[in-house]
Amino acid sequence: MSENLPSQPVPDRSIYLHEEMEVAYWMKELGVSRDQLRDAVQQAGTGATAVRNLLGLH
Repeated sequence: MSENLPSQPVPDRSIYLHEEMEVAYWMKELGVSRDQLRDAVQQAGTGATAVRNLLGLH
């Protein structure tokens, strides 16, 4: 039955650098330092997919 459902795009998560719990989560999730995370967000924006792509973590 589920195979007849239209596929819904999964919304991209945002990375919020002003929330310490978010920073800690994304540092661990992406395996990067605080500075690397900040630099990646500055270059790619706050979208997690864009940051992963920039870091080569497709």
